[in-house]
Amino acid sequence: MAVLDSLRPEKVFRRFEEITQIPHGSYNLEGIREYLIAFAKKNDIEYIADDAGNIIFKKPAFPGYEEQPGVILQGHMDMVAVCEEGSGIDMKTFPLDLFVDGDLIGARHTSLGGDNGIAVAMALAILEAGDIPHPDLEVIITANEETGMEGASGLDIGNIKNRRMINLDSEDEGIFTVGCAGGARVSCFIDSDSPLPSDGKYIEIGISGLTGGHSGQMIHLGRANAIKVTGEILGSVSGIPGAVITDIKGGNADNAIPSWCSVTVSVPSDAGDTIIESVKAEAAKIKERFKDTDPGFEYTVALSDRATGALSLSVKKTSEFLKALPNGVIAMSKDIDGLVQTSLNLGIIDVKDGKLHAEFSVRSSIASERDDLIDDLRIITSDFGGTNVVTGVYPGWKYAPVSPLRDKMVRVFEDMYGRTPQVEAIHAGLECGFFMDKAPDIDAVSIGPDMQDIHSPSERLSISSTQRTYEYLLKVLSDKE
Repeated sequence: MAVLDSLRPEKVFRRFEEITQIPHGSYNLEGIREYLIAFAKKNDIEYIADDAGNIIFKKPAFPGYEEQPGVILQGHMDMVAVCEEGSGIDMKTFPLDLFVDGDLIGARHTSLGGDNGIAVAMALAILEAGDIPHPDLEVIITANEETGMEGASGLDIGNIKNRRMINLDSEDEGIFTVGCAGGARVSCFIDSDSPLPSDGKYIEIGISGLTGGHSGQMIHLGRANAIKVTGEILGSVSGIPGAVITDIKGGNADNAIPSWCSVTVSVPSDAGDTIIESVKAEAAKIKERFKDTDPGFEYTVALSDRATGALSLSVKKTSEFLKALPNGVIAMSKDIDGLVQTSLNLGIIDVKDGKLHAEFSVRSSIASERDDLIDDLRIITSDFGGTNVVTGVYPGWKYAPVSPLRDKMVRVFEDMYGRTPQVEAIHAGLECGFFMDKAPDIDAVSIGPDMQDIHSPSERLSISSTQRTYEYLLKVLSDKE
């Protein structure tokens, strides 16, 4: 018996559970793509599998709805695949271990992929049904949204005829998103520069248990960044001559606030005890500072048997570089109260080809501020003798003062629930920006059911909110103008 068998709407949760059993982290999408194509063939639905990895379904209007404006339903097929540190789970092969806790669905030790698997499940449930009234439908399931929206960027808009789009990649029921930030991914590289001590010991330092979360929606909450914390801790021992970083790794995705980081340090034999005590003292202070936002904060430091590593970079240079890098909120919007305007998140640190590699997600609703921040990272990295690579640049989505789709969706919501939905812009990237960039006449609104702590092992999806959101979506599609 499937875990979600008893939940309603049955077709939505059945499809969602099927999706969770197919590993579908970004760049690991062959299985989910084959699943979507098989679905189209089984249900005799016209589809396009394009060169960017997207799947586009097309379904003619329900009888009597031929004259209604056609609608695009849009979501993405990939998830941020992260697991708890030490779980031993390989997210490239692991089918998620689902559980139901009251009104919430989660996955043991991993992220759930409600973002954006539930959108795919709702769209498939509508496509396979024969009794749901709707106008002409185009369902666009894009690839690799979480890593820079490559699918949306590569989409040929010539394959799409409809101009009203309901994006299903939001996580708060009753909130209609009608604008978003643009952004980019920036990778910083620093070369190895130091010989290892000839008589050295190795020390392992670990940070874990931080809250983490989505770097757009949660960047303003002041949660600890495990990589920045590691930079602070290393700073406490940067004055010890001969201390060298031999390996470092932290974070799972550039757009997720990193909840863990580990570093290996080679030190002169006579400095081992001093460094261990200094690290413990500094980590304890930082843990106290973040006791409210990160109650699960844990740290470890101990001698290690490790005798080699992929990096050879002085502790002083590493700590100063990490401390110099900006992180978090840079500017708040002057037009929309409480909206972050510009930010960046240091989401990944590791070693690539013998170089320290730090990867950022940069966001801003102002293109010039985004570009200035990218340039700041270039200057800082250059000051430390390194280089930058910028990828995944994506456009923002400007609020439209006139929107027939928004007006209709607000009216239907008010009729169903007796209250007015919240209409807002967000400090997170949505694929709508690419669609609007390719076809400025597209009229778009983004909605979705309630989710908690997306992009983390604490991710949860509300069952009742999913049911209401699906019922509302059906009502919007069936409402005639």
